[in-house]
Amino acid sequence: MKKIILSIIALCFISSSCSNDFIQHDERGVQTLDNYFSNAEECQTFVNDLYKRAFLHYDWYQLIPGRLANETATDDAWMGNTGQNASGFIPAAQYLMAPNNMGYLSDLFKTRYENIGACNIAIDGVQKAPITDAQKNQYLGESLFLRAYNYYDLVNNFGGVPLALSPLSVNDLTLERASKEEVYKSIETDLLKAADLLKASYSTSDKGRVTKWACYGLLARVSLFQEKWQDAENFANKVITEGGFSLETNFLNIWNVNNQNGFESILEAQTNSDPSRQLGNIMSTFTGARGELKDNFPSKDSKDVMDGWGWCVPTSDLENCYKSENDIVRRRSTITVIGEAAYGDEVNNPTHIWDAKQSKSGRIIRKFYIPVATRRTLVSTFGNAPLNVPVIRLAEMYLTSAEAQFHLGKTAQALTNVDIVRARVGLLPKTGKVFGDNILRAIWKERRMEFAFEGLRLFDIRREIDPSTNKPIIASLMGPSGTFVLYNTTLSTDKFETTNLKELQDKGVNFNLNKNLVWPIPQSEIDRSQGVVKQNPNY
Repeated sequence: MKKIILSIIALCFISSSCSNDFIQHDERGVQTLDNYFSNAEECQTFVNDLYKRAFLHYDWYQLIPGRLANETATDDAWMGNTGQNASGFIPAAQYLMAPNNMGYLSDLFKTRYENIGACNIAIDGVQKAPITDAQKNQYLGESLFLRAYNYYDLVNNFGGVPLALSPLSVNDLTLERASKEEVYKSIETDLLKAADLLKASYSTSDKGRVTKWACYGLLARVSLFQEKWQDAENFANKVITEGGFSLETNFLNIWNVNNQNGFESILEAQTNSDPSRQLGNIMSTFTGARGELKDNFPSKDSKDVMDGWGWCVPTSDLENCYKSENDIVRRRSTITVIGEAAYGDEVNNPTHIWDAKQSKSGRIIRKFYIPVATRRTLVSTFGNAPLNVPVIRLAEMYLTSAEAQFHLGKTAQALTNVDIVRARVGLLPKTGKVFGDNILRAIWKERRMEFAFEGLRLFDIRREIDPSTNKPIIASLMGPSGTFVLYNTTLSTDKFETTNLKELQDKGVNFNLNKNLVWPIPQSEIDRSQGVVKQNPNY
């Protein structure tokens, strides 16, 4: 019965025409929203499902392809797979996005509102449930955080969006768009309330649940994104000084299948290799090396082959960023070049080889790589990788604090925070070596190297304002005269990228500053609202 109720919560908002009559229909043996939330087990089951819907949706096409498509809209990633149809990635990667042609991002708006609708149901139901105050606080706090996270993703992809803060029916599908500022205000309100309700930590069995520190961590991020420098510094420093977290001494351990919820992790999406639990990390399949052969592994065993799809591959431009700082640890933890040993898995995969003809850059994302020993234990390698995905981690708090401090005139403190992050990977300090606006540029560069493929790069280059031009950084990277475009079309000599032209070298040339700082609202959603929801400018 729980599966029945959880399968219908996604149908209660913008994406479909579920009615109150359907929810209230009295059918023997079927739970409805009127008789659900009757005990703590039902509350927990419902809220647990919200996590999967927010971070690693078990219907893989709902969130993960869009998340990776956003990566390909940056200077960090190509679409990558040159052996198959790339139509799902093209609109974002080549800046050909249109309301009726959004590729893999076409489902994001709908899916996020399905999730928000489910969060609203949980918030309403948990408050009325006959459970203890402690249980009520936990489930309510988690639901508020997850609603805030869904809105965080929406506002950064689409700008201002409709604010739905209570369970709605089809009669409520015509909400107007709230402003970006109003959406952020709602996010902040939910996070502050959740922080007051939630615990600071959980026992081993509940590891991975949202804590008050996750609330403060996301508050630090959204404050930074809004240029609320003092709030960003305050929230980030609160997590740093009071949260009890510490940086992993080995950067690679952040993506170690045997180090789930490590001591740097403030919040990460939970995974499990049991197919029946629908908790696998599909990104490991999506981005895994395409065209692996058993004969290329020392064991010559087919169980060592992952069968990756080869999408969203690192650019040589990103690799050059690491090389310019002699950042060997983060480069190898983030990028594997074909023929290199898989970093951390050198014995079982000493010369990682795949089909170069089907790979734009001859590179894969190391962060989502599944070690050979783990591959051998999987019932199926498709979508069942037990690799947790960081959502918020301590290094972000240091660099958030640093960026805020720069804008507050605290440059010495800013550089100290940068140097803490650099020291973890054996790099020399920046203190005494960069000055003025170059401090800000150093912070941004550090963010790129630290968080590549963690879902922040597109949002960062859209919001970061170049002190030299007073325009977003993305405008200097993309477009006909963008440095990233010019590098690929006139300067690069990369042996993979410049010879595999099945994906064009001029990625980003179509970028338009007057519209591409947000994506369009899908035309289907505008039609569904009967025109009440208005389109973003110039789409």
